[in-house]
Amino acid sequence: MGCQSCFWIGWRHVVRACRTGPHFDFPRKDPTLMTDPLAQLRADFDAQAGRSLALPVAGAIVWTVVGIAALFVPPRTSIFVLIIGTGAIFPIGLLLAAVLREKLFNTTNPLAKLMGMCVLMVNLLWAVHLTLLYVAPTLIPLTLGIGLGLHWIVFSWIIQHPMGTIHAIARTILVTAAWWLFPEHQMSAVAAAVVITYLYSIVALRFRTLNTMNGMAAL
Repeated sequence: MGCQSCFWIGWRHVVRACRTGPHFDFPRKDPTLMTDPLAQLRADFDAQAGRSLALPVAGAIVWTVVGIAALFVPPRTSIFVLIIGTGAIFPIGLLLAAVLREKLFNTTNPLAKLMGMCVLMVNLLWAVHLTLLYVAPTLIPLTLGIGLGLHWIVFSWIIQHPMGTIHAIARTILVTAAWWLFPEHQMSAVAAAVVITYLYSIVALRFRTLNTMNGMAAL
């Protein structure tokens, strides 16, 4: 009987524990440790890069110069102006970044590394651009105008803003339309299309809400 009594007493404790839950005091997790790690990376990316205006402004400047120059120089010369100009976008962007206090190189943030890899991916298309220089030079404004804007889609995902995707899609459509609709002034028309998308992006970047750790707007 004694064993049976112990059995039933123990069984009642088990049933009570199942109904009310175990009475163990586990330490509570710090809410800050439960923050989305991707949100932390995005906040750090924006903290380092700021509004990311340097490269778009540089691109708008270069393509404006290319478009104007194409009105006064022979078509063959304007192609070399385009090639040299687009190659100068990054150095000009570095100078503007120093003025705007934007950090273009952030080797500690994986999202910045991802952006750098995307830029590398886009620049691999120079094999196509330079081949067209000898095979079909009139296509270079089309391929450069579209190709150099593809990485904006990834940038859009990084900063959680549709601006980059809109830029890439609108740029592709406008550049293609300009190249077909203005055969006599393809270079200037394509340049104008690219500048329009850059101007949109500059305005969107200037007034967008930055990613922050507390989710509040950073103006």
